[in-house]
Amino acid sequence: MQERVEPFRAFAISQLARALESQGRSVIHMEFGQPSTPAPARALAAVRDALDRDPPGYWESLPLRQRIAHHYRERHGVDVDPARVVLTCGASPALLLALLTRFQVGERIAFARPGYVAYRNTARAAHLRPVEIGCGPESRYQLTAAALAALDPAPAGVILASPANPTGTIIAPEELQAIVRVCRERGTAIVSDEIYHGLHYGEAAHSILEYAPEAFVVNSFSKYYSMVDWRLGWLLVPEAYVDTVRAYAGNLFLTPPSPSQQAALVAMDCDDELEGHRQVYARNRALLLEALPSMGLQRIAPPDGAFYIWADVGHLTDDSLAFCMRLAQETGVALAPGIDFDPVDGHRFIRFSFAPGTGQVEEALRRLRPWFAAQPSIR
Repeated sequence: MQERVEPFRAFAISQLARALESQGRSVIHMEFGQPSTPAPARALAAVRDALDRDPPGYWESLPLRQRIAHHYRERHGVDVDPARVVLTCGASPALLLALLTRFQVGERIAFARPGYVAYRNTARAAHLRPVEIGCGPESRYQLTAAALAALDPAPAGVILASPANPTGTIIAPEELQAIVRVCRERGTAIVSDEIYHGLHYGEAAHSILEYAPEAFVVNSFSKYYSMVDWRLGWLLVPEAYVDTVRAYAGNLFLTPPSPSQQAALVAMDCDDELEGHRQVYARNRALLLEALPSMGLQRIAPPDGAFYIWADVGHLTDDSLAFCMRLAQETGVALAPGIDFDPVDGHRFIRFSFAPGTGQVEEALRRLRPWFAAQPSIR
């Protein structure tokens, strides 16, 4: 029997926001992790040239796979065979391919709660059993080796995310190593979601490949490379599973868009422009971290990376979806309800995305300060 897949409720907020815009309202979109910064200029120029020169067709770029493999040597000191890199139409198909390939129907897959809504729902769609591990401020809202070791029976797999959505927290390298040890001892396969790599505001995140070369790694050009609408990602596959992944990918998705691959190859070497984008997010993060406590939002996850702040609003509401709907209607600021990311405690959390431009973040705060000040406490 098919497991029920829950909706992504942030889309309801986005639909309301679009309806308000159609009425002439000014809306600031902070509900999605969608970069406001453009794809690198040289990447855009390269794809324009490719469109004029190259015929369309099903294609997977070997130079791009080689460049991605080089990226792991350059940034993480690990050797990757380009044959293990499978290009996908964004990170979402990459996650599905990893789950379909590595696990059998009915097996248990663990991940942190709060966590990205699609982990739960993609696992269910693949007829796997999600096991959500409640993680709070004591572990910085991240999975720990101890929490995984305490699961009985051991799960067949675990999905790690560092930096994580919705919290932005990063798993320390010592904890990653401990998680790998527990997984090896218990026969738990690792899928590491690394789509926010490159977006950090202190120490950079480590790739799981530094400690577990047998792991599956999901990544994307949507976040750090500001190519969200180009729909291009990759899955780094253990050698024993490459043929199976490619069989699934060819049947389910064919190949990613050729122009996206042309642009991505150039984007990977646009370091100066991309680091400039990261500085925009760093300024936005600083603005929110300064403003939110004065608005009564004292309990927030430490955003080490990505572009999110996970905030406890339990003193104001026990229905985060209704809270975000009302907030959008009354202020024109769209935020994500916590219930998407945590079906147990998410009714008292909201997620801010600081991916918009700095001017928009400043305007959002101008609207939100008086609104939060006027909200009565329910406690």
